[in-house]
Amino acid sequence: MKKKIGIVLLVILSLQNFSGCSRGIDLDFSKDKEIKNIKIGISLYDQYDTFIDSIADYFNKAVREKEREKNVTIQVNMVSANGSQSKQNDQVEQFVEQNYDIICVNLVDRTDPSMIIDRVKNANIPTIFFNRELVEEDLERWDKLYYVGAVALESGIMQGKIMNAICKNDFHSVDKNKDGKIQYVMLEGESGHQDALLRTEYVIDTITKAGYSVERLGDEVANWNRAQAETKMNNWIQKFGANIEVVFANNDEMALGAVEAINKKKDIINPMILGIDGTKEAIEAIEQGEMTGTVLNDSKGQAESMLELAYSLVTKEKLSSDIILLDGKYIRLPYEIVTKDNVEEIKKSIK
Repeated sequence: MKKKIGIVLLVILSLQNFSGCSRGIDLDFSKDKEIKNIKIGISLYDQYDTFIDSIADYFNKAVREKEREKNVTIQVNMVSANGSQSKQNDQVEQFVEQNYDIICVNLVDRTDPSMIIDRVKNANIPTIFFNRELVEEDLERWDKLYYVGAVALESGIMQGKIMNAICKNDFHSVDKNKDGKIQYVMLEGESGHQDALLRTEYVIDTITKAGYSVERLGDEVANWNRAQAETKMNNWIQKFGANIEVVFANNDEMALGAVEAINKKKDIINPMILGIDGTKEAIEAIEQGEMTGTVLNDSKGQAESMLELAYSLVTKEKLSSDIILLDGKYIRLPYEIVTKDNVEEIKKSIK
């Protein structure tokens, strides 16, 4: 009997010790600690892209505001991949090795995120892709992958709506040769890039569905670049001259390249010019009458939403009620049409 009692007491003491250890582990969970330091690694596809540079600038401003608001230190290491996916993979690898809390990636090649996804997944580091949207199947490979950006086809639709509104009000202001058609040239972003393809398709689709006839005179890839766009536009001016009635550009940098070429040939050609992004220079060009319109891609909203999501993922705090996380994965920012009618209002909102 004494032997049995001894065994029971030993078991009870063992259980008590085990229970005590469990409570100690629970109290030491990092999620129960107040987080005062956050490390965010950001890889940009190209820091010289005007729109991406705008996102970076707004992100840094939002970080400073968040530090004051929450009394935290947020260390941001923002690097450029300079258009190289291999270099971007190496940058993410360094973020992982240096134990960053969260990683944000502006993909160089939206179809090739596998190495990045595998690395962050193995390291258990939440990762936010932004602006250049990866394939849905890739984003679904892990539950800690997210995307912040807009819906590319919407910008093409809105660019088309700008043209439709002008045609409805005064078709002859567009159809200068009075042949009943809109002769246009198209400046595209990267070859095969989703945003470029969708913007190119949907702007024309929107115009033709509204009942207007179009004729494409030229269509060239200018890689989102102002200088390349200016060169393409110069070639078109020599070839088509005043027959060019509208210039559609997949982004504002290319639209501004067209502006620079046309400004040197005002005696020959004066077409309408439409861009996408709503950069500060494009807004000014609309004010001055050099561009007809653009579609605001909310760089400020993308930057602020990305920071809010990053902060929430690290600290476990709930997202602000004005930020909607669709399907637990996506934050979508809306586009907005900009023309001479609302340019002053838009200019104030993006300061």
